[in-house]
Amino acid sequence: MILLGYIFLFLVGFGVSVVGGVSLIAYINFLPAGLEWSDYFIFIRSRAECYFLPIGLLLMAFVLNRFPNNP
Repeated sequence: MILLGYIFLFLVGFGVSVVGGVSLIAYINFLPAGLEWSDYFIFIRSRAECYFLPIGLLLMAFVLNRFPNNP
């Protein structure tokens, strides 16, 4: 049962990181509209969905670290 919990948490972390990564890539489209890189980073710092990428990566790293590896 614990194994299914780890798999579920890993998939949740993967989904959350995909949402955050897609948001970051989508907001890069503001650069051709005249924004500078510094404006881009200030903008994504204020968007909550952009924090999903590091949260998802941390969740996946936690699960991979705690996953039972019995040879």
